[in-house]
Amino acid sequence: MAEETHHYDVLVVGTGNAACSAALAALEKTPRVGMLEKAPKRDRGGNSALTLMMRFAFNGMEDLRPLIRNFSEAEMRPLLESLPHRTEAELWDEIMRVTNNQSDQEMLQVHVTESLKTVCWLASKGHEWVPAAMRDDSVVTLNGGGAGLQQRHFAILEKAGVVFHHETAATELVEDEKGRVTGVRALTSAGYATFNAKSVVLACGSFESNPEMRARYLGPGWDMIRLRGVPFNTGDGLRMAMDIGAMPHGSWTTCHASPQDINLPVFTVPSAHILKDSPARYMYPWGIMVNTNAERFVDEAWDTRGRTYAAMGRAIQAQPGGIAFQILDAKIRKMNVYTPNYATATTAKADTLEKLAEELDLDVAKFVKTVTGFNAAVQPGKYNPNRYQLDGKSTAGINPPKSNYALEIDEPPFEAWPVRCGMTFAFGGLKIDPKTSQVQHVAGRPIPGLYAAGEMAGGLWVGNYAAGSGMTAGATFGRIAGTHAASTALKS
Repeated sequence: MAEETHHYDVLVVGTGNAACSAALAALEKTPRVGMLEKAPKRDRGGNSALTLMMRFAFNGMEDLRPLIRNFSEAEMRPLLESLPHRTEAELWDEIMRVTNNQSDQEMLQVHVTESLKTVCWLASKGHEWVPAAMRDDSVVTLNGGGAGLQQRHFAILEKAGVVFHHETAATELVEDEKGRVTGVRALTSAGYATFNAKSVVLACGSFESNPEMRARYLGPGWDMIRLRGVPFNTGDGLRMAMDIGAMPHGSWTTCHASPQDINLPVFTVPSAHILKDSPARYMYPWGIMVNTNAERFVDEAWDTRGRTYAAMGRAIQAQPGGIAFQILDAKIRKMNVYTPNYATATTAKADTLEKLAEELDLDVAKFVKTVTGFNAAVQPGKYNPNRYQLDGKSTAGINPPKSNYALEIDEPPFEAWPVRCGMTFAFGGLKIDPKTSQVQHVAGRPIPGLYAAGEMAGGLWVGNYAAGSGMTAGATFGRIAGTHAASTALKS
């Protein structure tokens, strides 16, 4: 019996934000677009449904008008007073700052200069934003979050006639005798099938769901990590591309890893995700964190929450048992501008530090010494827990220091949240031409017919990450990939 075959001009592997953006762009040039998805239909879309925002450059209210509908400038003014703009220069500086100046500058230039154009392009396709509700590092968020974005993506693409092949796991890239990629072989529920295409866009995530690859690239202990995301991103696209000579690029030893509830599931799928019950635990910049030895181990506020959370998980993972405790008091809780829904959080509360330590099964004397030592080190200054800006209120004479938002923990009741590291995606990927998103070969030339976007495109993130950047990069390089893949297909 002959293997089942399908034919497209552009074939996109993956159905997340980057993949959907590639398909939307390809549709501007050809209707013959197909998409492959390993997951069942109800859980398609990778990690994109589990986010909230896009980080992009803007110069003021006028740049935001195409994005927000049915909202007045008066409603936006309080947010704009805190973050009146994020110019291209400021966005560039933010990303270079969080990556310790190691971001690929050619990719970053495209990411920065195209970011506003990308979100406006998405708005023109039917997407929309709303004023941010107590979310740091952004004045607007996606209407319905990433889940809303993805549902709109799917509706737009299906209406345009894009064919989705669910429960279809890509296994290898098909090449012709000249080394041009001409399709993908995949395993479906009915057996193997070949998907022929004039151009292929790989946008199927990184390797965060693959324990063997996590251990190989990230190091000991990372094979046992829990995921802040789906179980489907097992590095298939990366493996297939490197099997035909694609050049790895970026930081393969670092990843997006953030503080999550101690009871974080092993993985999360979109159909099980309820935004109000998010396991993210991001209160750490305004209090302190201690490990199971009752010792502080990191500067909790070396930068804003949005510029530290993706690196904070690694610091927690390095502690005994990969566990830490976020500690706050009533005063900080009342003054804080960041008030997430912690209704479902694993938590402990007590009227004394001693009782809190007992609740957490920590050495009481050591815990009290840690907290009182921190309190004594807090320096004078104005405490301002602005989620967009640092206040410079710090400690002195202790190690590690706390660089901002340092306030004594001395007003009961005292609260604690046990947390662990949750991984979202790996930073390593493939080398692409930033202007076309075409995948580059180890021989120093482009691979004909092959493009990549999203978490598969390495180089932008090194060691750390700025909140919302991945969604913007996914849409930006997805749009570029889809445009060039379709143009190439029509020339074939």
